[in-house]
Amino acid sequence: MTIPWHHKTTIYQIYPRSFYDSNGDGIGDIPGIIQKLDYIHELGFETIWISPFFASPQADTGYDISDYTDIAPEYGTMCDALQLIDEVHKRGMRIVFDMVMNHTSIEHPWFKESRSSRGSPKADWYIWRGSPLPMGEGPGVRVKPNNWQSITGGSGWHYARERGQYFWASFLPFQPDLNYRNPEVKEAMLNIVRFWLGKGVDGFRLDIFNVIYKDAEFRDNPFTFKLMPTEDDPSGFFQEAKYTLNQPESFTFARELRNVCDKFGEKLLLGEVSGNKQIIRKFLGKENNDGLTLVFDFEMLGFKFAAEYFRELIRNTEKHFPDPFMPVYVFSNHDRRRSIHRLGNDPRKAKLLHMLQLTVRGVPCMYYGEEIGMTNARFPFATALDPIPHKFKFLPRFVFDILGLTINRDEVRTPMQWDGTRNAGFSSAEKTWLPLHGNYRGVNAEKQSDAKDSLLNTIRTLLKIRREKRPLQEGSMKLMDNLPAGVLGYARKFGDENILVLLNFAGQEIEFQFENQECIFKLSQRDERKENTIYLDGLGGMILKANAMPKK
Repeated sequence: MTIPWHHKTTIYQIYPRSFYDSNGDGIGDIPGIIQKLDYIHELGFETIWISPFFASPQADTGYDISDYTDIAPEYGTMCDALQLIDEVHKRGMRIVFDMVMNHTSIEHPWFKESRSSRGSPKADWYIWRGSPLPMGEGPGVRVKPNNWQSITGGSGWHYARERGQYFWASFLPFQPDLNYRNPEVKEAMLNIVRFWLGKGVDGFRLDIFNVIYKDAEFRDNPFTFKLMPTEDDPSGFFQEAKYTLNQPESFTFARELRNVCDKFGEKLLLGEVSGNKQIIRKFLGKENNDGLTLVFDFEMLGFKFAAEYFRELIRNTEKHFPDPFMPVYVFSNHDRRRSIHRLGNDPRKAKLLHMLQLTVRGVPCMYYGEEIGMTNARFPFATALDPIPHKFKFLPRFVFDILGLTINRDEVRTPMQWDGTRNAGFSSAEKTWLPLHGNYRGVNAEKQSDAKDSLLNTIRTLLKIRREKRPLQEGSMKLMDNLPAGVLGYARKFGDENILVLLNFAGQEIEFQFENQECIFKLSQRDERKENTIYLDGLGGMILKANAMPKK
């Protein structure tokens, strides 16, 4: 029995503002994505996830939506969006839109109406609290409804004079949360999902999906000594996020959303969720995968480049997400440092990391530019377009560097480096929306396309092998024991076909005894198999065809 397409696909994330500018205004757009589809297709990715390009004032570069069924003019038109869907499908690929269901822009007509009066038809479409006195009887007491803090720090309650009340925003003040306890709101948002599914979209990546419901009683969150949120524990800023994240109703809503999507066929629902593996499992479903089809495990974004780290990661992942569940392997995105930064900008380490990502049991999700080793830029907080660093301007930069945090997300969203010409081939504009990284003449897609052993061509080859070998798409996986220190190995099996993967995380060559197998791929020219001996170069790796699964 084969598994669903969304459990064996490969995902390439596009940040549309930075991918390709087709009209010379310095901003990437939908026609630009269409022009570069062949690049993605020839690279070998099967699904494209695109960050939002809906109508928006762009205060949070598209994650503040003012109309879910219209397109921001700087990105194109509805006709462009429909053509994009069609062109992706013509190439046998899938397309996933980024759906921000938790909140809208403060400029959305729904919020404007809700804010205008406590008696408006949409008065209860957002989360309003506070002001014990009715309007007209006095100024009221401007005391915030409770102690809840936003994900980005500080109170998430914001005062609106029109109603004499506070509205709740889980992320930034201009992104008010919708009230999903109002059935009209839930149905309106599900209708937007149906609208795009009806246009042919193959699914959605779901932005901060675990904050959609908050505690119905608005109880104060407990105190904690924890300062900064982490991937497996989103509590921070000295507050446990007990009543603002991962509420039971959110797990139920995941199943409701899945039921809506299932009416349109087999669709992908990829959740952005902060929490440990037990929380992720609840969003996927307890026994059967009847909730979200996939959920990111952001523990991986803080990976350590070591065989033992990945051995434990894989072991725990397999324990919590056995068939019919499928994990997602992701090492960077539009909010976090690029993966190569954690590797000291070493392309050899990047090859090994992505070899693991493309051969392990799971859905690989790669951020644009990772395939060529694009690196983080470094911009002053004072000139940031990203609103988040302005919230923390009172703290010196080195504090965030020590903590390993990406506060200025502009630094990981710089334009795609296509070639070594002006503006890296991204745009003909005098000025691009963000500056280019200064290394684009040495790090670009054109240069790497011409180099046989480049990171780009390594990933292209690995994606080709993955498509050709069913064990790498949908096979079972077993970690291999008794390997030398620094070597990670695992076996993938589908039917009678067995594939072995060996990865050397050490910097020096490692030699060890191994049964005679046929080599399909070697990462380094110095990797070698002679009779029953394997020679793995430092940071080398091999994919082998085996006659049988290895013994425990």
